Amino acid sequence: MKKIIQTEKAPAPIGPYNQAVLSGNTLYTSGQIAIDPTTGKLNLGNSIGEETTLVMENMKAVLEAAEMTFENVVKTSIFISDMHNFADINEVYAQYFDEATAPARETVEVANLPKFVNVEISMIAIK
Repeated sequence: MKKIIQTEKAPAPIGPYNQAVLSGNTLYTSGQIAIDPTTGKLNLGNSIGEETTLVMENMKAVLEAAEMTFENVVKTSIFISDMHNFADINEVYAQYFDEATAPARETVEVANLPKFVNVEISMIAIK
């Protein structure tokens, strides 16, 4: 049985999907991009670091809505539009995890992302 996870503290979906789905004790999140949840508008900030911070804060809100934290995350997928931004994205990402218990992860450069953002992140977490 699945439970839909929804919070106003993260952006509303921009298509036919939910912010996350909890199946048993496993949470599958949709990808988060730099949309400000209070305005619903894209907010890329002044740098890739600021954009990544908003993405991670949106993901934090989704995890909290499922009564989880970044400590529950077992797998992360990062999609970026330019591999040259990897170091800056990684620097922000690292602030949200303890390196000793960080999740498995892949980082993939893609041609385009929704709304032509620079980074999108999705996660799998377990209670």
